[in-house]
Amino acid sequence: MTAIKGLRIGTRGSPLALAQAAIVRDALADAHPDMPPSEITIIRTTGDRVQDRKLEEIGGKGLFTKEIEEALLAGEIDLAVHSMKDMPTFLPEGLVISCLLKRADPRDVLFARSGNSIASLPHGAVVGTSSLRRQAQLLALRPDLKVTTLRGNVGTRLAKLAAGQVDATLLALAGIQRLGNEHQPTAILATDEILPAVAQGALGIEIRANDASLRALLAPLNDKATELAVTAERALLAVLDGSCHTPIAALAEHAGGGVLRLRSLIALPDGKAIQRDERQGRIASLADAIALGKAAGQALRREASPAFAAIWS
Repeated sequence: MTAIKGLRIGTRGSPLALAQAAIVRDALADAHPDMPPSEITIIRTTGDRVQDRKLEEIGGKGLFTKEIEEALLAGEIDLAVHSMKDMPTFLPEGLVISCLLKRADPRDVLFARSGNSIASLPHGAVVGTSSLRRQAQLLALRPDLKVTTLRGNVGTRLAKLAAGQVDATLLALAGIQRLGNEHQPTAILATDEILPAVAQGALGIEIRANDASLRALLAPLNDKATELAVTAERALLAVLDGSCHTPIAALAEHAGGGVLRLRSLIALPDGKAIQRDERQGRIASLADAIALGKAAGQALRREASPAFAAIWS
């Protein structure tokens, strides 16, 4: 790989995934004006094909990355663009996340047919989501709500909401913004109300681990503050053996003076038990970020009530 070649960017075919790949393509063009234009290659994943079942029933988050990573390992593409919240905790051997773009707003948003907040949704309202994290936190706040599986891209989910199949749904604000704000949410949810998914709002670029020249080419795109925050969150996820089967949320935020504040939680899917942790530490390196995340994950495991025992059995 050399800087004089155009790059092949692999991504899923949803409107959001294409918008995210275009962000990376344009950032590369800005950083390297003399490089030929990069090409976007659409790769259809199992997660895209199967839309009528929960992710945990068909294999988890890896179903959004498997075929893309296979193409990367086979040399059919040079790099892959991912929403980091969709990335499994551990990557296939030979692949690395070499670059994290500046994080977008990590908060969730509410779209509702009636009511302008979670608190004001009608009693017994049906909320569509495929996220156990969102489900657990919603039910903890409003046990009367009915949660049903709702998958598909942003447009598909909002069309189902408009058709009355559900009364409300939650989505990531970053995705709405990257689509050009064509969809206006009912409300932006505070992180004290609904804590985001690990790495929500962050875009990662995955490459072959031995591609040193491409790693150097991508270096100007990497945002160090995002890298430290996401590294801490994903270190926590690794300790908790996080997957689509486990409602986990975390958000690391820079508090100034080199201090990183990390809030996290683990929950039962029905929302009847939530264990929270909050800590901060001075972060000067990725090793410091990993240590902070690990400490948080270990505390959640250590202090969790007996209700959580089945998660790690």
